[in-house]
Amino acid sequence: MMNNAMNEFDRARGKMAGDFMAMIADSEDLLKATATVSGEGFTAARAKFEKKLKDAKTSLADASKPVIDGTREATAIASEYVHSNPWTVAGAAIAIGLLVGFLAARR
Repeated sequence: MMNNAMNEFDRARGKMAGDFMAMIADSEDLLKATATVSGEGFTAARAKFEKKLKDAKTSLADASKPVIDGTREATAIASEYVHSNPWTVAGAAIAIGLLVGFLAARR
């Protein structure tokens, strides 16, 4: 489950990186258009830039959705386990705290 979510995140991250590169290229075109082209060229470049920005925002939202969903699922599972086994979790937390304290004292 988590592996599938990570694969989906990696795929979306690659697409998002491509969208951001295209957005940067389009912003450079926009800057060039403002310096050398009449109002019509500026308007076309601006519209193209706005579309790429909207696409990039959508890609970012799509890329974060599987991670957020996976995190919510993991949190629900952890919460259920903690509520089912409070003494086991408390014992594990104490053991980890003692281990960290012992290792920190050795330094």
